Amino acid sequence: MKIVQSRSFRPATAWAALDIAEIDGATVRLHWTDQPYRWHVNDGEEVFAVLTGAVDMHYRVAGREEVARLGPGDLFHAGAGDEHVAHPVGEARILVIERKGSV
Repeated sequence: MKIVQSRSFRPATAWAALDIAEIDGATVRLHWTDQPYRWHVNDGEEVFAVLTGAVDMHYRVAGREEVARLGPGDLFHAGAGDEHVAHPVGEARILVIERKGSV
């Protein structure tokens, strides 16, 4: 059993993670960041849940860049092969569920 006080999680570097659980080959990780990630494509499904702060999620559809502002409680689902990058607006804490070892 584990209780995580996500509001107080703040590692030394952006996108550092606290591993919460591994479930059937998928990881559940808490991230803190105040910096953009990088454009990437996952090799499997990814669920991205904003816990605190706001994140501008950039993603490409048919080669065209789109942006969605995500706030606390909002979710983003990327399928395998979906190109995307998260840009926090200030500080954000994010729960990410994805295949273990994914980008």
